[in-house]
Amino acid sequence: MDTALAEVILHIDESTSHDEREKFRDVLLAMDGVMAADCNDKTPHLMLIEYNPDVINSIEFVNAAKKHGLHAELAGL
Repeated sequence: MDTALAEVILHIDESTSHDEREKFRDVLLAMDGVMAADCNDKTPHLMLIEYNPDVINSIEFVNAAKKHGLHAELAGL
């Protein structure tokens, strides 16, 4: 049976550098159930995350941001 993946946009309130976004992206990619995480310098406050909702709840992305000193909200696709 194929697993249906979900996508969500994480909006990060703070202004972050390219390197800070890359480091946080790596944190997300290390989480169980996260298949992809992508950020773009043209939209520095947004991160697109693809994940398996059977393994991880999207609120965990907000919690991860908080643990790294960031304020973030989820925006669905």
